[in-house]
Amino acid sequence: MNGVTLTLRVLHHGEKHLARQLTAVAERHRTEHEVHHVATDLADWSRANVQRLAATADRHGLDLGDSADTRLPGLLSTLREKASQAVAHRPEPGLLLLRDLRELHLGATENSLHWEMLAQAAQATKNDSLLDLASACHPATLRQMRWTNTMIKNLSPQILSSL
Repeated sequence: MNGVTLTLRVLHHGEKHLARQLTAVAERHRTEHEVHHVATDLADWSRANVQRLAATADRHGLDLGDSADTRLPGLLSTLREKASQAVAHRPEPGLLLLRDLRELHLGATENSLHWEMLAQAAQATKNDSLLDLASACHPATLRQMRWTNTMIKNLSPQILSSL
């Protein structure tokens, strides 16, 4: 296994993990409508990146395994929604939201670094298909990072000062 295939594997895993995290956060904070809807959309972006990674890796003879849907099962999703509604008016959900946003930001940042590494390797080896993949997918990851950072900046003053 060379460094490029290792990076493709790490990115595939990272994007799947981020999609699962985003979906879980969207369900856990269902009563925060902006968080719920935007996190759901961002999870779709990561799932699209997973599909692109799998297709590109396959063309390079690398099997990344199951690229199946990374959404939560329906029962677990319903349970998260009910729990979200039950604790919506307590101060702790704000801290939970900040923790979730921090974890999402760190996951997106890690993926962004791997996209950049892949792009640099693709340029060095003049591999246009890998460069096209990184150029198509990395901007979505950067937008995920900007959203989480903005949400943390906007929410942390009121949440932290209300404790």
